[in-house]
Amino acid sequence: MKSGSIRTLALILAFVLGAILPQAHALSWMIRWLIMGMLFVVFLRTRFTRDALQRSHLWLFAANLAMGFAGYGIGWLLGGREVALAIFFAGITPTATAAPVVTSFLHGKVDYVVATFLLTNIGIALLMPAMLPHVLGHPTPEALAHVAGSVALIVFTPMLAGWLVRTVHPRATEWPGKLRNVSFGAWVLALFLITANASSFLRAQADLPLGTLGLIAGLSLLVCAANFSLGYLIGRPDFSREASQALGQKNTTFTIYLALTYANPLVALGPTCYVLWHNLWNSWQLQRASRQPPR
Repeated sequence: MKSGSIRTLALILAFVLGAILPQAHALSWMIRWLIMGMLFVVFLRTRFTRDALQRSHLWLFAANLAMGFAGYGIGWLLGGREVALAIFFAGITPTATAAPVVTSFLHGKVDYVVATFLLTNIGIALLMPAMLPHVLGHPTPEALAHVAGSVALIVFTPMLAGWLVRTVHPRATEWPGKLRNVSFGAWVLALFLITANASSFLRAQADLPLGTLGLIAGLSLLVCAANFSLGYLIGRPDFSREASQALGQKNTTFTIYLALTYANPLVALGPTCYVLWHNLWNSWQLQRASRQPPR
């Protein structure tokens, strides 16, 4: 069996097993460390510099903000305040910590996605305390501290570790190529745990009206498709793949936390459903990339 087919099968199994084994959500604490390990491998070869910053990064940040408020407006018109909040949290979510990892699997420019990650996560973290009171109706003073701590641990720790290791041992820059299959295995395990976590959460909301759940799922799918498509257009002609990934793959753990802390489980279904949609798209992209040579 070809390696591309094996990877496709592994991604499908991760989704299926995660959906039928929601008990595995008890191991969801591992997700953070798996992503940190994968980022460490990525940063062994990736040097983030000012040259990585492009004008399109500002457009991606603006689109990230606009998608949140556009989703809020559409959700309010179609389903009321709770649906509006659910889609707001799905749309306003910044770039995922794993986006640089997936971009490396897609043979894209990782430093471009790292720059987007830093801009959107730090920028939205700073704006959240001002935005949330308007959509929720009450203050959220802890939001900034939560995001700052999360970014510092998950991103800057492996970034610093990667810089130290390649400074002490320059040949460490060759490790990412040798560890590519290990990194992919870590991503499959993380995807299994993410799916199990989402499955457990959805099963706990069994008393929700199916119509409301379907509306939130459908609108979050619409937001996901719009993000990947708009990112592709913003990044043209040189960074279409990277910009699409940066805007489409979301740090949903952050907004699920905010929704559960400051709203309710119904609102948290917006970013929870988004987990399924963006990972399904990533799986298809990875399956295609496994058949193509690196750029």
